[in-house]
Amino acid sequence: MKALSQDAWVLAQLERGRSLSQNEAFKEYGITRLAARVNRLRNDGHNIKSALVEAFNRRGELVRIARYWIKRSSK
Repeated sequence: MKALSQDAWVLAQLERGRSLSQNEAFKEYGITRLAARVNRLRNDGHNIKSALVEAFNRRGELVRIARYWIKRSSK
């Protein structure tokens, strides 16, 4: 079985209705530059949304991180 490319893995997760942060992408698939993967997918025509959300870093400080998702169309 061939491993998915990073772009393909990100797109598959988002198309399943999941949202992703950089930390989740790194922990689950070793992706260190999620924003670059998202940018490439957007350039390919995928309608990926993003927002800054608050989260705690490893020192317990409140920080803002990007969260990405694909908005599902209502039918």
